[in-house]
Amino acid sequence: MNNARWPLVLKSKGVTLRPLRLRDRAKWDEVRAANRDWLAPWEATRPIVPGDDSDRELPSYFQMVASHNREGRAKRSLSLSIWFENSLVGQITMGGIVMGALRGAHIGYWVDKRHANRGITTQAVQMLTEYGFEELGLHRIEINLRPENAASRRVAEKAGYHFEGERPRFLHIDGQWRDHLSFVRENPKII
Repeated sequence: MNNARWPLVLKSKGVTLRPLRLRDRAKWDEVRAANRDWLAPWEATRPIVPGDDSDRELPSYFQMVASHNREGRAKRSLSLSIWFENSLVGQITMGGIVMGALRGAHIGYWVDKRHANRGITTQAVQMLTEYGFEELGLHRIEINLRPENAASRRVAEKAGYHFEGERPRFLHIDGQWRDHLSFVRENPKII
């Protein structure tokens, strides 16, 4: 991995992607609270699995930041906050980073409804995709989204991702296993 350092900071045209810091908590709490209902239909949830007695509580903000930093340093998952003109407006993650024969990952994101439809999320996806291709040398990156999420589909398509297929009951979202559409970009330098 070439220049794959942590903490990762990417900047382009008013958009900055960087890890959340402990001092960002008040801003993150405010944005998440303001968007709770808007994001609920798209949020991952934890399924109940018979025999799994693991803790069902979500991590605290501090635990989340610590986990993101651990995963980022190990280059297994890059969770970054999205800042636009010094305002926290969302979060983007390149997760499931696998090297070896696959050399792939997936990207997920959310954005503050007050900053939706302004091209910020598309720009963030493009920035992180280019980082994955140029710095990590990934071959393939996926975005999996719910069929009814037209806004997310527009983001994927505008960022150069192409529809690959359907994934029935792919992820546990909003309390149920939900179908997803898979969009993919391949690194033109590694094809």
